[in-house]
Amino acid sequence: MSNNRKQLFLVVLAFFTIYIVWGSTFLANAWGVKSVPPFLFAGTRFFTAGILLLGIARLFGPLQITRLHVKNAFYAGLFLFTIGNGLVAWSLQFLDSGITALFVAFEPLIVAMMLWYWKNQRPKPATWLGIALGIAGIVLLFGQPEFTSDKQFIYALIAIMIAIFSWGYISIWIPDAELPPSIMQSAALQMIMGGGSLLIVSSLKGEFIDLRIDNVSTTAFWSFAYLVVFGSILAFSSFNFLLKTVSPTKVVTSAYVNPLVAVIIGWWLNNEVLSTQSIVAAGTLLTGVIFITRAKSRL
Repeated sequence: MSNNRKQLFLVVLAFFTIYIVWGSTFLANAWGVKSVPPFLFAGTRFFTAGILLLGIARLFGPLQITRLHVKNAFYAGLFLFTIGNGLVAWSLQFLDSGITALFVAFEPLIVAMMLWYWKNQRPKPATWLGIALGIAGIVLLFGQPEFTSDKQFIYALIAIMIAIFSWGYISIWIPDAELPPSIMQSAALQMIMGGGSLLIVSSLKGEFIDLRIDNVSTTAFWSFAYLVVFGSILAFSSFNFLLKTVSPTKVVTSAYVNPLVAVIIGWWLNNEVLSTQSIVAAGTLLTGVIFITRAKSRL
């Protein structure tokens, strides 16, 4: 196989990974938290993935980690994994995976407003259109009677919104932070810190005591293994490979492909049902995300 064909094959494989794998992590998490407490499940996943990724990074060169790197990685891991992923995992106890993915797709709209507030990056007309469409989609999604009358849904919605703001804030903070020069070492350290913090939260909530090993399903076990190997290590490596190989405009298409994949997989493998209003809301929201993503790619 020539170098060009090999490169093309790797690019296609990497896109397949970030589209399908990241889209499927919502259902894998939903299956996991059915028999394992959510913060314990998420914490063990990220801590394990971080340790494994750090070991892999060590094979490629010496570790270059300072005290400042550890401090910044803890801060990033706290917002990215402990608050962000931890609250989404908790919400999946009450929401279908596809619906959760659509809520999470609201993040680019939050980031656009945060960039305006903190970085003085005034939204372009296309971004404003995207924000308007995104808000309309969220209103349609939230406004369904079966959701507004369910207290657990409201709590889950609040948790997801906190997670989105947490992800948005840290995504703006990280580019200016001093972290290990190796992307793999940086990601591993953040996952270790975030996963460790999640385990502390889990312990304070008494989840270790509540866990019953006999009640952990085979599906939860395989979901955990899938999330560690594919959802964390493989998908992240593919993402960073693409950032170095193709234009960022193409890479960020995952922002609106992942929710669609999550919805399809949830319907296919978990019998999740989407109402007509949810489908219209999804289309409106994701169209807004496309406008925002394209506008950002032209900056």
